[in-house]
Amino acid sequence: MGGFFLKQSRKLSFLFTLVIYALALAVGLLVYRRVAGGVLVRVFAADVAATLFLYLVSLPLGNASVYDPYWSVAPIVILPLCILEFGAWSAGTIALLVCVSYWSIRLTANWAYTFHGYDHQDWRYTMLREKTGALYPLVSLFGIMLFPTLVVYLCLLPALHYIQTGVVNLMTLLGFALCLSAATLQLIADIQLHRFQRQAANRGEIFRSGVWRHARHPNYLGEILMWWGVYAVLLSVRPDLWLLGLGAVANTLMFLFISIPMAETRMAVYKEGFERYVKETNRLIPFALKREKA
Repeated sequence: MGGFFLKQSRKLSFLFTLVIYALALAVGLLVYRRVAGGVLVRVFAADVAATLFLYLVSLPLGNASVYDPYWSVAPIVILPLCILEFGAWSAGTIALLVCVSYWSIRLTANWAYTFHGYDHQDWRYTMLREKTGALYPLVSLFGIMLFPTLVVYLCLLPALHYIQTGVVNLMTLLGFALCLSAATLQLIADIQLHRFQRQAANRGEIFRSGVWRHARHPNYLGEILMWWGVYAVLLSVRPDLWLLGLGAVANTLMFLFISIPMAETRMAVYKEGFERYVKETNRLIPFALKREKA
């Protein structure tokens, strides 16, 4: 029953999402102003509070996909907020903000393009609900929402420390270049995939052209490289903070051991010739195709 009217209209679902995210922002800012501690502690508390608000919204709605845009929206709120708090405007800070904004806008636009309303939920959430039964509310809270929020925050920590210096050197520029290249790879992969999906004769076809010819998950590769780029930017000026690479490591492991295996287990069911595709095409690293011996 929850969200019945929303499930009848894509436009209404978009409007609902905008309102809910505006309220989540208000909740986050309220917590940020009320919690004691340093800027980064308060930012984390606000991040968690906004996530919990979205979780509460998802319960009567009956759809955990209300969280989906959060992954890309949160950094573009957190980073400018911290820049303002630190008063850290510089050429390096602005360049990093451009990189993160480019990544954020691209990923959010991809979500908007694929979003059809709350009559649909991400297949992974539905699968988890079927497998976990009565435990699904906890799985949704900790696995679908709080865990990604934590990963994104850890990925963003190098950026939040870098902006306090804003120094630019050759390695910093290489880090910026990696970020922009990673986001561009994701953009190209998305455009090519969406074009193929519109033209494919049936759902069982495997896309093997463009960047998808060289890797099975070029979009995930771009996501991984993006946060290694941010980490490289920090290391260029603060090598003593090398432990903050934990975020990039966690993000990489999440894709390697959760996202990719789940996606490929599903594709193996309905994609014709999927086993051969796996043998012939690398998972992430491009331009090193694995060929079967004749």
